[in-house]
Amino acid sequence: MRVIDGAELARLTPYPLLADALRHRLRGVVSPPRTHLDPTGRGDALLLMPAWREGGLIGVKLVTVYPGNAARGAPAVAAAYAAFAHADGRLLALLDGTVLTLRRTAAATALAARLLARPDARSLLVCGTGALAPELARAHAALIPALARILIWGRNETKARALATTLAAEGLAAEPVADLDAALAQADLVAAATTATKPFLRASAVRPGIHLGLIGAFTPGMSEAEPALLARARLFADDRDAVLAKGGEVVQAIAAGLIAPAAIETDLAGLAAAPPARTAADITVFKSVGFAALDLVAAELALRRLPADAARA
Repeated sequence: MRVIDGAELARLTPYPLLADALRHRLRGVVSPPRTHLDPTGRGDALLLMPAWREGGLIGVKLVTVYPGNAARGAPAVAAAYAAFAHADGRLLALLDGTVLTLRRTAAATALAARLLARPDARSLLVCGTGALAPELARAHAALIPALARILIWGRNETKARALATTLAAEGLAAEPVADLDAALAQADLVAAATTATKPFLRASAVRPGIHLGLIGAFTPGMSEAEPALLARARLFADDRDAVLAKGGEVVQAIAAGLIAPAAIETDLAGLAAAPPARTAADITVFKSVGFAALDLVAAELALRRLPADAARA
């Protein structure tokens, strides 16, 4: 059995290869609904997210979410990923589940942007300053080489400036912005990853031709964009059933009668197989809540690359 820590996992899953794996290998993965348990009876969570491919891997991501940890200065979320052989059930590897989640989410979001955005897209607006935000910037830059500008917006301006400085030190053209509406007027792409429960992306501020990846609102009570935006947009999902059950803006827009479930044109696997034609004026939205098949594909890539990397070491 191999233990793969976060640094090694990042090295084994460069964004261009990870996005290519997601584009071609989501088909054929069995991904049951996740199991949500409360082990303490106080609203804490233990999540079990299984997936498998016949003749390939069985993977299970184990996630704990303890919101009260934040008050003690401890991480609220911890995760590990166990990979087994489908053929005989052998435990093959344990992977850093937190880094796995960040990388597969960023890669899927950037892949959707590459498939849905206008070909002349040059500027990205990242909304949020948490752990996923820098990965979103790096993934979009890796998959859209023409990207010339990355704007960073956050409710905490100090954190937005710090993130922009970090990315600029890596060679990315990143800068902080304070006025969100003004940033939307300049951006061709948006990637939002926050814990917002009230929308901050105003529908009236979103101009024609923009592409948005909405990642943060992963429960029905959360929302990053006003649900009214979806009535003006073409809507795509990472996983249709998961988004209809948990995707905040989508659930709220359906409840308000603004859209119907059929508004979701396709999921990520369908989008990858047949990218749709778009007009220059289309607003496209990729709504993501995460699902276990993404983890499995990322783990497969890491394990496939491990022998070659070990041989070179």
